[in-house]
Amino acid sequence: MKKITLAFSLIMSIAFCSPSLWAQNALKDSLSIPLEEKSVTKHVVTIDGKTINYTATAGALILRNDQDEPIAFYGYTAYTKDGQSEMDKRPISFSYNGGPGSSSMWLHMGAMGPKRVVVNDPYDNRPAPYKLEDNQFSILDVSDVVMIDPVGTGISKAVGKSANKDFWGVDGDIRSVSGFIKQYINENNRWQSPKYLMGESYGTMRSAGVANYLQENLGIVVNGIVLISTVLDMRTLTFQQGDDISYILNLPTYAVSAWYHNKINNKPKDITTFAEEARKFAAGTYATALMKGSDLSDSEKESIAVQVAALTGLSKEYVLKANLRINEPQFTEELLRNEHLTVGRLDARYTGINQNLLSEGSSYDPQSSSISPPYIASFLDYYYNELKVSKKLTYKTSAYASPGFNWDWKHDKNNNSDAVSTNTAVDLAEAMSHNPHLKVLAINGYYDLATPFFAAEYTFKHMGLEKRIQDNFTLKYYEAGHMMYIDPASGKQFKKDIATFIKETTK
Repeated sequence: MKKITLAFSLIMSIAFCSPSLWAQNALKDSLSIPLEEKSVTKHVVTIDGKTINYTATAGALILRNDQDEPIAFYGYTAYTKDGQSEMDKRPISFSYNGGPGSSSMWLHMGAMGPKRVVVNDPYDNRPAPYKLEDNQFSILDVSDVVMIDPVGTGISKAVGKSANKDFWGVDGDIRSVSGFIKQYINENNRWQSPKYLMGESYGTMRSAGVANYLQENLGIVVNGIVLISTVLDMRTLTFQQGDDISYILNLPTYAVSAWYHNKINNKPKDITTFAEEARKFAAGTYATALMKGSDLSDSEKESIAVQVAALTGLSKEYVLKANLRINEPQFTEELLRNEHLTVGRLDARYTGINQNLLSEGSSYDPQSSSISPPYIASFLDYYYNELKVSKKLTYKTSAYASPGFNWDWKHDKNNNSDAVSTNTAVDLAEAMSHNPHLKVLAINGYYDLATPFFAAEYTFKHMGLEKRIQDNFTLKYYEAGHMMYIDPASGKQFKKDIATFIKETTK
């Protein structure tokens, strides 16, 4: 009888205490979830001689999952043109950078937003003060713009039961960015607006996945995708031992970089003609030689080394020592070694001091070292003081220093295997096949050693698209690097190409 009484007391205790504990836990969870952040300001900008009144909304929405549970405090900055009565005709463009692990600061302040950081391209930049000006190259005259900062960047972070690492991977990133886009569209009544994705570098891999995820899972088709400095297949960049594809696809960019630095004998005047010559050699004679491997004779090897040296500005002896295979860090360190200079990876027009003339590969990127301080300082000043975002919110320009940041490269479309190189070209192929109206504009910098133009071309040609949709690709080339828009002439052309693309795909 005593045991029954004790058991009954225990049951009653649990029954009466559980609601209280449950309420306490629910309160604890709710307190850990921040409120939506939104700073709304009014501005005016002049683009192509036309005055545009616009609204800037900077902050974060609370991203929810399929069960309406809060999973992220998701940062963004939206620019919308005022006075638009027919929003179903007003395009909206969702834009982000890459990394993975980069905020959208670069595209924001270099191309898309209404303000632009002025840098001394392609040379060194002095310390502050820096100059910020109205961005004549902004697309705000033809499209509203939403700059997205993925989790771990900007002010974005996981909330509730989620952790940052849940978003730090190919598939987690695709799902969360897609979820943000759907939620933004819904909360701002933009369901009928023409929609665009504009990503740079890893952001192009993201765009391919997001376009397909939106279409297949959320019922949202986009009118167009702008790929800025494209990489969809990581195999084209990784210089894996025993796999010659990266060496072949990088060679034309080595060639035009040497052309820029006057390391080519009898240098042709036209870069496009020279680039085509390098393409043909890389895909033909050079590729054939590398495919032979150890079967390549000494005389053949000598002949190929002479041709590689002539195209890349490297010595024949260096090319032979490298067994005809030069990776990107080796090239950027070797090209101007005798001048005690290192060439930029993101933009080969940039050069920096080489402090270790014995080094095999470059240890830093002169372009990044030159433009990062003015971009970071100018953006943070603008973000907090002009857009009026709370200074209690720390904006992270990247996630690289965040605790536990480690990207998960597995992708469901690649059989989710560690043994398979990540490739979201398969996502883009599916999206284009299921929506034959989907158009893609690929923008390439000739001097971009991070995402070489020939690698992008190779990827597009190996997507297995039906002939009737192969022409849905448009490729544009600029005499600049990875961030071609920081060059004023290229920035002007960048705006023109994107504006034309938007107008043509909203007809």
